[in-house]
Amino acid sequence: MPTPAALTTQPIDPHSYASRSPVRVRHLALYLTVDFDQQKLAGTATWQLVNQDSNTELVLDTRGLTIETVEALDAASRTTPTVFMLETADDVLGQALRITLPAGAVAVRIAYQTEPTAAALQWLAPAQTAGTQPFLFTQSQAILARTWLPCQDSPGIRFTYEATVRVPAHLLALMSAENPQQLSPSGEYHFRMAQPIPAYLMALAVGDLAFAPLSGRTGIYAEPATLPVATHEFADLEKMVAAAEELYGPYRWERYDLLVLPPSFPFGGMENPRLTFVTPTILAGDRSLTSLVAHELAHSWSGNLVTNATWDDFWLNEGFTVYFERRIMEHLYGREYADMLQVLGDTALRHTIAEIGATSPDTHLHLNLAGRDPDEGLTEIAYEKGCALLLTLESLVGRPKLDTFIKEYFARFSFQAMDTATFLHYLRAELLDQESGLEARLNLAAWVHGPGLPPNTSTATSSRFVAVDQVLSQLASGASAASLLLATAEWSSHEWVYFLHGLPARLSTEKLAELDAAFGFTNSGNAEILTAWFPHTLRTGYVPADAAVENFLRHVGRRKFLVPLYQSLLARPNGPARARAIYQEARPNYHSVATGTLDAVLAAPPARQ
Repeated sequence: MPTPAALTTQPIDPHSYASRSPVRVRHLALYLTVDFDQQKLAGTATWQLVNQDSNTELVLDTRGLTIETVEALDAASRTTPTVFMLETADDVLGQALRITLPAGAVAVRIAYQTEPTAAALQWLAPAQTAGTQPFLFTQSQAILARTWLPCQDSPGIRFTYEATVRVPAHLLALMSAENPQQLSPSGEYHFRMAQPIPAYLMALAVGDLAFAPLSGRTGIYAEPATLPVATHEFADLEKMVAAAEELYGPYRWERYDLLVLPPSFPFGGMENPRLTFVTPTILAGDRSLTSLVAHELAHSWSGNLVTNATWDDFWLNEGFTVYFERRIMEHLYGREYADMLQVLGDTALRHTIAEIGATSPDTHLHLNLAGRDPDEGLTEIAYEKGCALLLTLESLVGRPKLDTFIKEYFARFSFQAMDTATFLHYLRAELLDQESGLEARLNLAAWVHGPGLPPNTSTATSSRFVAVDQVLSQLASGASAASLLLATAEWSSHEWVYFLHGLPARLSTEKLAELDAAFGFTNSGNAEILTAWFPHTLRTGYVPADAAVENFLRHVGRRKFLVPLYQSLLARPNGPARARAIYQEARPNYHSVATGTLDAVLAAPPARQ
């Protein structure tokens, strides 16, 4: 069996010019000033280097950065201006920054500034927040760190960092690092990240923020108006961390805090180390959407601790994380609760396969994204097909044996990158080869390198959804919605979403009005319920929901919700013009991660319903 070091020889990352650089970075000292008026960051990035003794060139990834000067530093911190070159820009990959290293150079210092349109940066006016102050946040995954930082922007390259960030004195700055819990009177903040991370986990947020502790190592940052609701919603955060540690070993990042962002955040959450960014759309009031937090917490092991080597290996981050998330939720809330999440995930996976095409190579777990934006690989395939593979393995070897394997995997490869070929080698050596015929029964090659779902895929079931099906049957048999209020009184968000997905695609406006009167869907404060309800209202032309749909699209930036709603709008007879009018107004509120997808959706011919 090869040693861990031998196992993790890095493959070339097709999405990073720096992946081929013989000189690697190991530590960053970052000094930035945040300018809200100009909507830019300006300062210096000083990179300490490895492998520089016999090499004379450092390659970094950039996109849209203005590089002002580059200096080399020797072991005595003496500086020498050095030659650098920015290569021709690629729309997705940006530009390679090639820096000539003089003899004796151990570091380089780059003075630079960002553009107002930097794809990772979302600058929000006060009206786009929950308060009265502007807000900035970053989203670096997958390859957007290079739009706000000259770096080696590959998940297989890790570094530690320290940072000094200057902001307006009335605002708080936070990073994916050790964080302050109160304002600095000077507006200057100092950060330290002692554990090595890849560039996509670099994160910065600046705004009118307050902090509330939940335990000795967990807490919530949010705008003051949002903080009380958030602290109630995430009261079980410490229990989640403890449950995760019980499953797969100690939490290695010291603190685990959440930052609740304004609604334009394009994802449900982002697993930035020590400070998960989360969308306010999970503030449902009943803690029923906190599986998203369990997911981001699980990334502290699968992703942040052991990281996909390239974005072609994305399933190694997300498949393990979904499996881990549901184990946390089962530990806290029981098997029946976790089963609901699995059914919803399985449904989403099968929908995605139908949408992409069951024979498409994009339904493989191991992808080939070379020449494309790696964002195209961030689909349910990596998440849910990856989880389904682990569930199939669990059914064959038993949960205790799989838990032992996963726990040892995280411990053995901590703070390292993992590619698919290396993982399969390790899986065979440590688990599959222990039992004759096990790999064949698992059908491993079909899972990883084959399209669609293998024939040994199991179908998820939920006893709580069986009860929802009974209510749906009663409705179909003519029962009034009002007569079912008692049967639905204790439903969670998951049951309501399953119910809405289970309604017939074509309902009359009268039936929608009856459902709305009984259950109050249009005025729900739950984003998951709204985005399951609105497609029905749009298909039918249920006018009472129109204002709520438009309000949602103008204020919520989560891509998962926006895409299906715009698609539903486009499919209406008068929909394309209406969808594009709403989008034109709402687009400035969205992050580039969302607009990159929606620009294509709104430009495409609408599908017929």
